[in-house]
Amino acid sequence: MGPFLLVVAGLVTLGAGALLMRSFGPAYRVGRLLAVTPSATIEEAEAFAAAGRTAYVRIKGRLDGAEDFPDEHNRPLVFRRRRLDVLRGRQWSTIEDDRQAVPFQVRSGLAALAVDADELSYGLIVLPRESVGTAGDVPDRVPADVPPSTPVRLRIEQVSAVEHAEVLGVPRRRTDGTTVLTAGTGRPLILSTVERTEAMQLLAGGRRARPLAALTLLAAGLILLAAGIGWTVLAGLAGATAAPIVAAASPIATSAPAGDTRSAGEGPGLVGAPLAAITLVALIAAASVIVTLAYVRLSERR
Repeated sequence: MGPFLLVVAGLVTLGAGALLMRSFGPAYRVGRLLAVTPSATIEEAEAFAAAGRTAYVRIKGRLDGAEDFPDEHNRPLVFRRRRLDVLRGRQWSTIEDDRQAVPFQVRSGLAALAVDADELSYGLIVLPRESVGTAGDVPDRVPADVPPSTPVRLRIEQVSAVEHAEVLGVPRRRTDGTTVLTAGTGRPLILSTVERTEAMQLLAGGRRARPLAALTLLAAGLILLAAGIGWTVLAGLAGATAAPIVAAASPIATSAPAGDTRSAGEGPGLVGAPLAAITLVALIAAASVIVTLAYVRLSERR
């Protein structure tokens, strides 16, 4: 396999890994933003908003709300979302979404920055409480066309006023002169009350096989791509430094050797058939993707 084929195989494998990562939907984007967004202080965020600068930043601090409300255990809450989902095929579909929120801030020391709770959607990362049943258990809360045996689940996500959190968003100056952290630059408002590793596990939905398979494909693609580029560079350097050797013509007529003259006496290979070589590499990559996806589906079913 030449360096060109290694590069092609690396690009195909990288593409397969990227597609597998994107199969997580919005969770993939939230996880990527959690990993790469730079941190800033509240004072820096205030300066960005005052200067009219659009910057997507990460603010760490303790959550605080002046008008919190209690849950059933008398914990002070600033945000709560209840969602009732119905399983349609292999995907959960939300049929009821109830939100309750009060104005709250993220505080660090004496500085505080308001958080736009209305923009919290799939960017909320907390430990959810979940109960699972069937549509027959809540017939008054599901559509009439849903069979009674259909699985349903109730998910409750809430944010306490005494938790520490990471809030990712764009600081903007409001008309009253205060600054609020909200969604912007095409990115969502993200609020996470758990550690970074645990947040990634929650975003993956507890599935380990699919993220592992995607990371394996990405790593393999990078290795193949680096090997192909390195091979090309080394071959170019070797060709530039090698001294040409020219043999004198033999006075004795010889018959043409059998096989492919571009190889060392072997039969015809893929050297003169680049399309066949590319097709072979593509088939190998496609086979690896199919096997990986089959493994992921079987693992999820188990």
